[in-house]
Amino acid sequence: MEKMNCPPDFRCPISMEIMKDPVTIITGVSYERKNIEKWFFVYNKKTCPTTMQCVESFDMTPNHTLKRLILAWKETLVAPPSTSSSMPQPLIKHDEMVSLFTALESSPFKVSSMKKIRAIVELGDETKSDFIRSGGVEAVVGMLINQFDNSDFVSFQACEEALGILHLLPLSKQDEKSFQLISKPDPMRSIAIILQRGSAEARFYAITIFRKIAKTGFNWNPLLEDQGIDLFKSLLELVYDGICNKASSYALEILFEILSSSKKSQLKAIEAGAICILIELLPDSNRSKSEKMLLLIKLLCESPEGRMAMVDHSLGIPVISKTLLQVSNLATKLGVKILWQVCNFHPTERVLEEMLMYGALKKLVTLLHLEGRLSSTKKKVLEMLKMHCNSWRRHQCFPCDLKDYLGVK
Repeated sequence: MEKMNCPPDFRCPISMEIMKDPVTIITGVSYERKNIEKWFFVYNKKTCPTTMQCVESFDMTPNHTLKRLILAWKETLVAPPSTSSSMPQPLIKHDEMVSLFTALESSPFKVSSMKKIRAIVELGDETKSDFIRSGGVEAVVGMLINQFDNSDFVSFQACEEALGILHLLPLSKQDEKSFQLISKPDPMRSIAIILQRGSAEARFYAITIFRKIAKTGFNWNPLLEDQGIDLFKSLLELVYDGICNKASSYALEILFEILSSSKKSQLKAIEAGAICILIELLPDSNRSKSEKMLLLIKLLCESPEGRMAMVDHSLGIPVISKTLLQVSNLATKLGVKILWQVCNFHPTERVLEEMLMYGALKKLVTLLHLEGRLSSTKKKVLEMLKMHCNSWRRHQCFPCDLKDYLGVK
């Protein structure tokens, strides 16, 4: 409830979390100190995440006023409820909201109007439902489409604010009308471009909307035809930046939905450098992200191009070998499938040597003992060992007792 009703200015534009130590940078925008320090000094960015302006000075000024406002607001959350018999807030705000998006098209202050609408929608589920019933989705989506073709900064900012409203909505098939309005080609194209060029906050809104739409079984092919490789580049950039864990995780989920839809999408992702990015990020990722990344790598390695990208990367085999028996049971199963795909279709001498050198072979042998029944994972392990034992058995680390077990001399 605290985050739902939080004023937008109290959230860090990078992490979207309520700020505890807000600081202001040279562009006048405030951020949580640890997030903006990571942006500048860990990721070596030289732009403001919100405005994307180039930053010449990395000085940060503590925003004591904003901090006091946040603390005062938090105190109101634990204050006893008012006994006033005044009219419920949602009813008071209805007329204001309707008048705002009714006049949205002709208003010269679109950004300000969108912020006011968002503040009302954020009040709770009742105002969200009222917004949808009153035609708010039609008004905001219409504004998003009409303003997007304008080249000025204010119009683009208004589109970003529109996503700030739309990302608050459920966007499920239960609300079919809203889903159909937003999932049409023109709105989806606008959202995809904001995902590529928008501020950090707007990109978070865009990826959140895409994630909700992805859960409905959305057909991504028309958007892929329109955006091509740029869509994958923007998704992979979110994964690679790692500046917002939620955005990174959402991007991985969307990539899986898209890549599962067609082989053509997999080839575009490979061209965009998906294998390279996933391999490089895998060693430092937590369990959940590691599993998602391995799932994507397995999917991409189903094609010759994916397997080639995998074995061409100097860290490919070493990183996958390291995940075996180290992350989780699911990660181990996915790692075995990836190695099986490579060993089955691309068993170069270098690949086999690296599997031996970086411990994959030793872990595969261990798996034979851990897997009690003849599971699909154990079958793949046995296939790899039988297929390449003639190459591996010449090395000292190949277990002698496995020769009889595998029927080799």
